[in-house]
Amino acid sequence: MKIPAIRKLVKTYSLEELLQAEADILEEKTPSIEVEGDDEGEQLTHLIGSIEILRNIDNGMKESEALRAFTLRVRNSIS
Repeated sequence: MKIPAIRKLVKTYSLEELLQAEADILEEKTPSIEVEGDDEGEQLTHLIGSIEILRNIDNGMKESEALRAFTLRVRNSIS
């Protein structure tokens, strides 16, 4: 997981575009947008993170707070 890649997706694409790219990867298709990542798993991680962050922003969080909440959730799930 690379935070700069997630941040780039959040700033560049709409929620709908990110959801379509996620569906494309899950269906083993090439996404119509550029998603950084070493493999499909990492690309999917970046998409899931950016989707969660955009949804939190839509619910009133600032971008920095939404990013922090996502990374904290990931860290807690790993430990």
